[in-house]
Amino acid sequence: MADKIHKPTHRVGAFAIIRDDQGRVLISRRTDSGWFNLPGGGVEPHESAAEGLVREVREETSLEVEAGRLVGVYSKPQKHEIVLTFEARVTGGSPQPSDEADQHEWVAPEDLAQWQILPKHLERIQDALREEPAAIVKDQRTPSLRAREAEEIGGM
Repeated sequence: MADKIHKPTHRVGAFAIIRDDQGRVLISRRTDSGWFNLPGGGVEPHESAAEGLVREVREETSLEVEAGRLVGVYSKPQKHEIVLTFEARVTGGSPQPSDEADQHEWVAPEDLAQWQILPKHLERIQDALREEPAAIVKDQRTPSLRAREAEEIGGM
């Protein structure tokens, strides 16, 4: 009997926790939603997670980075996604607007709650700030952004 070939069932994403020398975290405002998130995105089939992270950060921010410690592995079963979040170190460039992210801000950890950050990304930042010795592995089953916004205006 022939071996069955299975298509991948999950997408893989890689996102960066980038901190400056003052300990501030870089967040980027998405052009599609207006919410802030971490720089990053989908890993292409031919890339390693670190390569995808470097490419996505460059595309969104114009920064050159080097992937560092793996902060966490986040399973998003409702979207069939696995997201890897890494610490990253800037090796060149300065944040510039792009088609995907029109604003970049360096935010002190104590000020993060004042920004409109996607809840799943805020959770990942908080996980990174705990500086656990091993990567965190968890599900992120929070409601989607659209469901959350509908709830806020009396919808769902």
